[in-house]
Amino acid sequence: AQYAASAVGSDGVRVMMESALTARDRVGVQDFVLLENHTSEVAFIENLRKRFKENLIYTYIGSVLVSVNPYKDLEIYTKQHMERYRGVNFYEVSPHIYAVSDNAYRSMRTERRDQCMLISGESGAGKTEASKKVLQYYAVTCPASEQVQTVKDRLLQSNPVLEAFGNAKTLRNDNSSRFGKYMDIQFDFRGAPVGGHILNYLLEKSRVVHQSHGERNFHIFYQLIEGGEEDLLRRLGLERNTQQYQYLVKGNCPKVSSINDRSDWKLVRKALSVIGFSDDDVEELLNIIASVLHLGNVQFGGEDSGNAYITTDTQIKYLARLLGVDGSVLKEALTHKKITAKGEELMSPLNQEQASSARDALSKAIYGRTFTWLVNKINDSLAFKDDSFSSKNASVIGLLDIYGFEVFQNNSFEQFCINYCNEKLQQLFIELTLKSEQEEYEAEGITWEPVQYFNNKIICDLVEEKFKGIISILDEECLRPGDASDITFLEKLEDTVGGHVHFLSHKLADGKTRKVMGRDEFRLLHYAGEVNYSVNGFLDKNNDLLFRNLKEVMCMSENKILTQCFDREELTDRKRPETTATQFKNSLAKLMEILMSKEPSYVRCIKPNDAKQAGRFDEVLIRHQVKYLGLMENLRVRRAGFAYRRRYEVFLQRYKSLCPDTWPNWDGRLVDGVSTLVKHLGYKPEEYKLGRSKIFIRFPKTLFATEDALEVRKHSLEKSFHFVCLCKCYVFLVKKEIAQPFVYRSAAILIQAWWRGILARRRAQRRREAADTIRRFIKGFMYRHQPRCPENEYFLDYVRYSFLMKLHRNLPKTVLDKSWPTPPPALIETSEHLRKLCMQNMVWKYCKTISPEWKHQLEQKMVASEIFKDKKDNYPQSVPKLFVGTRLNGEDINPKVLQALGTEKMKYGVPVTKYDRKGYKARARQMLLTGSSVFIVEDTKLKQRIDYSALKGISVSSLSDGMFVLHVPCEDNKQKGDVVLQSDHVIETLTKVAICADKINSININQGSIKFTVSQGKEGIIDFTSGSELLIAKAKNGHLSVTAPRLNSR
Repeated sequence: AQYAASAVGSDGVRVMMESALTARDRVGVQDFVLLENHTSEVAFIENLRKRFKENLIYTYIGSVLVSVNPYKDLEIYTKQHMERYRGVNFYEVSPHIYAVSDNAYRSMRTERRDQCMLISGESGAGKTEASKKVLQYYAVTCPASEQVQTVKDRLLQSNPVLEAFGNAKTLRNDNSSRFGKYMDIQFDFRGAPVGGHILNYLLEKSRVVHQSHGERNFHIFYQLIEGGEEDLLRRLGLERNTQQYQYLVKGNCPKVSSINDRSDWKLVRKALSVIGFSDDDVEELLNIIASVLHLGNVQFGGEDSGNAYITTDTQIKYLARLLGVDGSVLKEALTHKKITAKGEELMSPLNQEQASSARDALSKAIYGRTFTWLVNKINDSLAFKDDSFSSKNASVIGLLDIYGFEVFQNNSFEQFCINYCNEKLQQLFIELTLKSEQEEYEAEGITWEPVQYFNNKIICDLVEEKFKGIISILDEECLRPGDASDITFLEKLEDTVGGHVHFLSHKLADGKTRKVMGRDEFRLLHYAGEVNYSVNGFLDKNNDLLFRNLKEVMCMSENKILTQCFDREELTDRKRPETTATQFKNSLAKLMEILMSKEPSYVRCIKPNDAKQAGRFDEVLIRHQVKYLGLMENLRVRRAGFAYRRRYEVFLQRYKSLCPDTWPNWDGRLVDGVSTLVKHLGYKPEEYKLGRSKIFIRFPKTLFATEDALEVRKHSLEKSFHFVCLCKCYVFLVKKEIAQPFVYRSAAILIQAWWRGILARRRAQRRREAADTIRRFIKGFMYRHQPRCPENEYFLDYVRYSFLMKLHRNLPKTVLDKSWPTPPPALIETSEHLRKLCMQNMVWKYCKTISPEWKHQLEQKMVASEIFKDKKDNYPQSVPKLFVGTRLNGEDINPKVLQALGTEKMKYGVPVTKYDRKGYKARARQMLLTGSSVFIVEDTKLKQRIDYSALKGISVSSLSDGMFVLHVPCEDNKQKGDVVLQSDHVIETLTKVAICADKINSININQGSIKFTVSQGKEGIIDFTSGSELLIAKAKNGHLSVTAPRLNSR
């Protein structure tokens, strides 16, 4: 929805209406805190209605801006309006997005503190347009140079590109952002925008393959087909007809009256050029977009056996060329799934339904990763590339344009994530609002009265709490073996959080509620109201998995963008990727940290009706938005103490004419002037408080009475002013007749001489100050080795200041960074204290951010270091490699073995080679570790069990081989002798054994040879020697000979 710039009404009339509080009966108040009945939602909405009818779409709640989408163009965004708001006090002009933008900019410049603007509201409320207005304001009003202008252009042109690839037509909005966006605008010391950075959140990838009736896919598909040149479409294998593509017909909405895809295509192509995309980049990008459309047209048939096959070979040919992959390999990957069993890779055929799902998963993965690449590419172009400028020293204004609270007829996984995001933002909003209120009261010396409010932390915890929250339960259900489904997830929720006051399901509800809830739904009682979520698709969307062989095909692509999107390391990484919900939770936590570190400004956007009609005010819809935006809660917090507060000079300047003692000028202290004024006006003690620099007025009626008195006073002053002007004009005309011309010339010469004298005295003063500074510096340098005295104190202070500033700019970034600036002699002890404090702080920060998984990893690495460091030749190579939870997945272990283990839970499994004690014949085995024992497994049999209590010790060589011996008691009838094993992951394996068996001090690292028990009374020997390659064989002397290459010299 748009409200760009055209004419409606006279701006002069608008300003007059805004500035005159006497017009409040017709146009309402411009700040909701001035509502007399501030607790009434009816009064709140009525004030919105009055202003909306007069095209006054902006209203404040204190410093929060409420914006109602007018669904028509208003002439309030011109350059003249920008200049009107530039550098003006926040409350001196009528409410506007420019006022909030300018206030944030001036706060950043004067207070040197980073700012952020949080723009929220439901789809169609005008969030994207509001963020555009902010960018346009900074582009016009900030200082500029040729280089800065390039950055401004790129910041502005990033919008049409991101909208094309990330926005779509929905039922509620023709240009709905289907992703969250946080943009940092970086400013240099002059206040000029010199760079930017964008973070994107949770792109709605499911829209690529499915759209609800009346909705469209992402804009770029339609723009390409409608606006692309004939030669381009021919090269991409596309037709100028959206009805030909399965991914574009599901919403049955190819055309939208408010969207011109052809002209938008031209804007996007121009924007890509401005941002810095090369012709090759654009070609590769469009190849990918076209390939997604071709993927949607890949159709499958079914053989008698049920296996799927592709019936549209033409699409495969196009895909092979556009994606730069082998067509036959892609064809097989779309109809088969690669599985690994017992170390072997097998291709399992898919049925038609599975093949269609695999195709859609590939389409979503390609589009989602390409969108991330696009954002990163834009970030590269926005980065300020000047060696003299460091982004660390930049001031920043952040813009958060993120999805509003969503309640649809059918709410799924996406709405769950979006509403969780809004819960977090509401929590932050209330916390920061209360914090800023409390800080202002304390700064002014006014007693703070605690405010009661609904703390939605209880809902946030319900969603995100570790192990017990909905996201943790969802992840657990996605990862557990067995037949997990959306319904089992719902049952798990009922068992785990069923007693929570903000959770309800069909099973737990009473009879009346069950009638409006499906059996596959659960309900959350959000701060904004109740929402029913259908669990259908939760597990699939959270897993967001792509078959391994499809990843392999994409990794072989010759398309330069896809080679960056699909990293080959994914194929070797055994670690399961984070689920979608966990990724979103983690990125949201980082976003909260970013926002908490900045000074916030808020823009709350409201859509007046669902039909996108100008002038229509739907009270039911608006009441719903007022509730879920938390506006009444915010107003209540803001009005808990004093409704109005202004600096003394502003208050006195406006109302001084109402008191004879303060009119026309007050010469004393400002606080005394304000005190004299309010006493004359008859303010009662309970109606106001005087702070250190501001007056606080508790009730709006007090302010309104003062404002009405001012209106009456203005009329009498106007009459007096007219009389005085007439008198002065008469005197002037009389003097003009008498005056001689030479009087003017003499006066001009006198003024010129006076001004030249001022300039000369200023220059002389600056020279004297400069000479004094240089003299003090030289004298201080001469006395620098003496104890502190008047002669050297300036120099010593400067040296200290210089060192501290240098230290500030060059602090270590990580715990491992041992660099530290060399201090001057006078600061050696101080420098050492600061270095220790800095290191403690970095260690504390690092420890605070360590996840339980990473902590467990570090604990294992510490044990490995204690056992093997400087003792085992291949230990250094193992340090950078992470230890995995197990080297054997559930499908690698025979079900009979798992059944034989019974209740014993496997902690670690690894494939090993066992060597017979007598003939040293190599046999493939599996070694499993449980809580109490080591098991040696052959296929379906448990060949040997060694209890940890019976394990005498473990021997391993000092070379790079993977051989090790488990020593067991000979007298134990269950054990035939020591076990000789080899592992490709010997450091990891023995560390796990040492931890599980608590045998850290029982691992012996031998040089030369290891003796082991063959049977009672008989010993065997393993000889170890260095060589060029690993060889294991039985020697002529009957020993087992192991030759291992030396990797490190000790």
